[in-house]
Amino acid sequence: MDIRSSLDGLKSLLGVTQPTTAAPPGKGNATAGESSVGSDLATLSSAGSEVSQTAAEPEVRTDKVAAVQAALAAGAYNVPSSAVASKVVDFMLGEGR
Repeated sequence: MDIRSSLDGLKSLLGVTQPTTAAPPGKGNATAGESSVGSDLATLSSAGSEVSQTAAEPEVRTDKVAAVQAALAAGAYNVPSSAVASKVVDFMLGEGR
């Protein structure tokens, strides 16, 4: 399995695009008094609407989702980084599907 293709797939799912090559900071065409705000770029993806649609499906455990949201709001939600890393690797190897 090629890890690069999995990362590219994840980037496309999240709507991440590769930035175009730009001049290094401080060496652009802007003069000292000019702002480079006009050169900012934002990319919106469909991830939000996909999450919304998924939440309406019957297999979503709304009670568990509510409990996690409450723990997040209280600052008490903690997931070991080793568990996250394990799930990411499993998914990338195709075992999480």
